[in-house]
Amino acid sequence: MSLHSTTPQFKDNAHHALHDAQLQKALGNVRNNFVERRASAAARLPEFDALRDSARAIKDHVLAHLDLYLERYEAQVVAQGGKVHFARSAQEACDEIVAICKAHGAKSVTKGKSMVSEEIGLNAAIEAAGMEAVETDLGEYIIQLRGETPSHIIAPAVHLNKEQVEEDFRRVHTHLPIDRDLTQPETLLSEARGILRAKFLGADIGITGANFLVAETGSSIIVTNEGNGDLTQILPRVHIVVASLEKIVPTLDDAAQIMRVLARSATGQDMTVYSTISTGPRRPGDVDGPEHYHVVLVDNGRSRMIGSEFEEMLRCIRCGACMNHCPVYHAVGGHAYGWVYPGPMGAVLTPSLIGVEEGGQLPNASTFCGRCESVCPVHIPLPKLMRHWREREFERHLNPALQRYGLRLWAFIARHELVYRLLTAIAMPILAWLGRKSGRFSHLPLAGGWTQYRDMPAPQGKTFQEQWRAKGGRCS
Repeated sequence: MSLHSTTPQFKDNAHHALHDAQLQKALGNVRNNFVERRASAAARLPEFDALRDSARAIKDHVLAHLDLYLERYEAQVVAQGGKVHFARSAQEACDEIVAICKAHGAKSVTKGKSMVSEEIGLNAAIEAAGMEAVETDLGEYIIQLRGETPSHIIAPAVHLNKEQVEEDFRRVHTHLPIDRDLTQPETLLSEARGILRAKFLGADIGITGANFLVAETGSSIIVTNEGNGDLTQILPRVHIVVASLEKIVPTLDDAAQIMRVLARSATGQDMTVYSTISTGPRRPGDVDGPEHYHVVLVDNGRSRMIGSEFEEMLRCIRCGACMNHCPVYHAVGGHAYGWVYPGPMGAVLTPSLIGVEEGGQLPNASTFCGRCESVCPVHIPLPKLMRHWREREFERHLNPALQRYGLRLWAFIARHELVYRLLTAIAMPILAWLGRKSGRFSHLPLAGGWTQYRDMPAPQGKTFQEQWRAKGGRCS
């Protein structure tokens, strides 16, 4: 039931993205806005780096004792009148949610933004069961109208411009006056608000994700910049939370600490507009809230990551900072990655969840500049984890044979000093002579993948080892 992947076609996807003029213009918003805002927000908080260290420690502690915290969380949810469902796979998660919806005779379901619901293909499952599923996050609503998937984990429609949104609204909202003004972002927002308000009021089931699941209280916490999350939770008779296992935190204080780095890392805000805590169904005396409260906890491959070299990826708090700072994401956008999670975090998480055979292209989509790791609020060593996946890809002979043989040849040369010295002593003077006029090569045999897009500088002067020996092995 999970979303179809096109990650094996990453190179083709990237090629199309690079030649999409509208997409390239839209990606400028990522390059220009998110980076500056994050830097400014971090600079305003002197203890920002200390909070990052604390967030990492909290997440590591939970992963080391995840079984205990899951038991505690379930017990607290049940004590508050709710119910927890454990789903080993995407199919099990969808089956559980559809069963809950059918048990309550639901016809209409409103959804708050949730990446794990994208991962398991929840909308398709709900619609296949004869119910309407409506995304209520503005960005998610827009791409649902277009039949697309999110291109960014916090800004799903960042690849679009307002003219495209206007076109989609006029195509779908045919009951509204044809001469209405939709030329400004404010008018687009107002129209979406009116359409979605009716959906909120008519929904039988509300489904949200969760940024945090608090073991201490059995609460779920969502952070949003729109009121849709609150309306999705409190208006329908049934509230379903769908979240992955690693969203657990021990206490409300721990959640508050991580929230201080989450918004600053994601959108450059000191705090998101809404931070909503939900704890069970409506109690006697409550003026609003659902009558029934369910939590569906999704594994879908995460338990395999615990104790492996990829466990650190489970610290991720879905802020999007890694892709906001990634030059590859800036160049090709999110859809090129071919599955739910784009950017550096997707390059690690995707093969972890759907397998290196399917997602092994993504760890190669990195310059290893290290910007992703430097801005991660929980210090995930993303370049290191991508290297691990590259090793797995190599070990399983999944990359091209010429590439594997080339790497083996290079490894042999690098391990044998005399061979290395001999070959460089021969090659460097020849390359220097061939490149003497321009100082660069626009084409080199066996290096076409590099020179197709950039020149290769010709060697200048002596090799590093020759200079090192000339200085007696000392730095000047």
